[in-house]
Amino acid sequence: MSDPQPADMKIEGQKRSIWRNLSLTWIVPIAALLVTLFIAWQTWAERGTRIEISFENAAGVVPGETSVRYRDVEIGIVEEVRFTEDLSRVMVTAGIDRNVAASLPEDAQFWVVRPEVSTSGITGLSTVLSGVYVEAAFEPGTATERTEFEGLEKAPLVKPGMEGTRIVLRASDGSMLSAGAPIFHQGIEVGRIETPRLLDSGKGVIVDAFIESPHDRRITTATRFWDTSGFNFNFGPNGLNLNVGSLAALIRGGVAFDTVFSGGSPVQSRYVFDLFDDEEAARESVFSESIDNAVDLVVEFDESVRGLEAGSPVTYRGLKVGSVKSIGAFIDDSSGQQNVKLRASISIDPRSLGLDAEAPQSETIAFLSEAVQDGLRARLASQGLFSQSLMIELVEVPEAADATLGIFDTEAPVLPSVESEIPDVAATAEGLFQRVDNLPVEELMDQAIATLRSIESFASDDNLRSVPQSVTGLLDEARGLIGSDETQALPGELRATVSELRGIVEELRAAGTAEKLAAALEGATEATDTVSSVAGELTEATADVPALIEDMRALVAKANALQLEAFVDRATALADSADQLISSDETQALPGELNATVAELRGIAEDLRAADMVGNLMTALENASDAADSVTGVANDLSGATSEVPALVEDLRNLVATANALPLETVVERASALLDSADRLIDTEQARMLPTAISNTLEEVRSALAQLREGGVVENTNATLASARDAAAAIEEAAQSLPDLSARIQALVGEAELTLQGYGDNSTFNRETVSALREVREAAEALTKLARAIERNPNSLLFGR
Repeated sequence: MSDPQPADMKIEGQKRSIWRNLSLTWIVPIAALLVTLFIAWQTWAERGTRIEISFENAAGVVPGETSVRYRDVEIGIVEEVRFTEDLSRVMVTAGIDRNVAASLPEDAQFWVVRPEVSTSGITGLSTVLSGVYVEAAFEPGTATERTEFEGLEKAPLVKPGMEGTRIVLRASDGSMLSAGAPIFHQGIEVGRIETPRLLDSGKGVIVDAFIESPHDRRITTATRFWDTSGFNFNFGPNGLNLNVGSLAALIRGGVAFDTVFSGGSPVQSRYVFDLFDDEEAARESVFSESIDNAVDLVVEFDESVRGLEAGSPVTYRGLKVGSVKSIGAFIDDSSGQQNVKLRASISIDPRSLGLDAEAPQSETIAFLSEAVQDGLRARLASQGLFSQSLMIELVEVPEAADATLGIFDTEAPVLPSVESEIPDVAATAEGLFQRVDNLPVEELMDQAIATLRSIESFASDDNLRSVPQSVTGLLDEARGLIGSDETQALPGELRATVSELRGIVEELRAAGTAEKLAAALEGATEATDTVSSVAGELTEATADVPALIEDMRALVAKANALQLEAFVDRATALADSADQLISSDETQALPGELNATVAELRGIAEDLRAADMVGNLMTALENASDAADSVTGVANDLSGATSEVPALVEDLRNLVATANALPLETVVERASALLDSADRLIDTEQARMLPTAISNTLEEVRSALAQLREGGVVENTNATLASARDAAAAIEEAAQSLPDLSARIQALVGEAELTLQGYGDNSTFNRETVSALREVREAAEALTKLARAIERNPNSLLFGR
């Protein structure tokens, strides 16, 4: 029996995933494509709004590098530079930030900022390193659809958003004007002018100017402008006059303005003003204007009017009030004879006289008529010191002859005149030369020569020449003296001395020395007063003493009559014994020993005084006070005792009477007994040993004092006191640091408690440590199991389980 044939095995290939066919090499190009797409999208998003700006030229503008800035902040970049179709201008295409483009108005201005050096200064200096850039100026507002702008060649005078008024200045010559020149008012810059340009007729120059707000409110029809470039120099009746403008005006020119009269009305934009050469011409232009209400007058002169011409000024108190219109001659036959007189026609401006600008002529004539009645006259005057030009001057002549303003129907009013006071220049010059010729020039020269000789002899004196050397030596000696160490040390020594004196004064003040001294002096004063009163009482009490003395003399006389020889012998013997006792060596040595002992005591006292001067002084003052009190008490006692002097005198009298009544023999016997007792006392062994005992005692005291001095008791005491003071200071310092030390110890204890709490049973550290130990134990058990498994089946390392 055979096995059946097995069926054919169907073999199918494994279906591979599409991701398995994807090679890793495709990752790089796919990533590059994604980065490219991201950069392209970011570039398109940041491209912003494209605008086109046309310029005359594009010097320095580079696509991709030149930026567009607004208030020095970059808001875009130039993308393309090309010509227009007719090649007349350069078209610059720039991409502006979308946020800025949303506020870009139609009147936005653009210009290229380049480095430029001109009379106005240096501008665009920062572009030397960074390159040129396009500057934008606009007032942010609602965005428009405009994308084409016409660029400016230079920065505009007035940028959008600036408030002010534009005007036009007209001048005959613009040589001193330059673009950007400042406009001044009272010396303050309030505006600028633009580039001057010729009129269409070519007979003048006009320039646009801008006055900033709020200064533009000062511009009225009464305002006048004048050129301040350079400087003006003139010499006139007021002397030398030199007007120099500011440095900026000298370099780049400038214009100034002011309101020369009141009553002007505000002006509109683009109002045209004339630009005058100087301030004087600008102010005088008021009179050159045709005025409808000007008053014409006639002035007649009998003298020559040479130098007076049409246009000459008419002044009143130095102020121009009009001008001469014409000069002529006429024949005057009012006196019956034909006389030739000169006539000048003048025009008077009522505004210069303080009248209203719209005042009618009749009001002006009435004013002048009243002034003529008060003495107003016209006369010729010179316009300068050496000038031959004349002018008409209106003056008020005191005590003038009566006159009136001649008013006629067909002619102008006639203004009375007086003779002029023009000096004769030739006569004045001749007189001046004559006075110069009369000057004693030769005498002055001789005196000057003599003075110079005296000065020369004084300067050549040897003593004068030695003065600088002597002064130099003196200065060197003074410098050496001042620079010596002793002199330099004086301030420090003085400062130390002052400090010590201040310390002593403070100690005395703290101890109340002044109060105690004052109290002692007061006590002494009271004691003195008491002693004086006691002396007076003693004087009164001793009035009966002479009578007492007489009684005592009688008593003595009675005593002399007694037999006293034996008494005298005994007294003599007693004196001999006392003399023998006093003349012994031991008794004679007592004064020296006492002196030595006192000297040693004085030295100790000196040491103690040096150790505590203030204390001794206080003690002395207290003793003085006590002494004063004692003196006061003694004086009081004396005062009380003097009250008993009369009774004492009376007792003495009684005593004398009693003595006279007593038997003196008994007295002599008693005295003899007393002398015997004294003799026996002196002859005793104890009395003889008394000097020796005293000497031994003083010697012991001296030796004790010497031991104390050799032992340095005073120094030791001072050292002990200083040590005690230092110890007290150290204790005080330690006591002051105890609170800080206590606080630090408390902080340390708190940190220790926190640390111990961190290592407690329930602390995080303890739990983590137990957990780590548990994991280490588990790892050790795993290693043990692995070792056992490898030991049972070594092949498991190669084939696994």
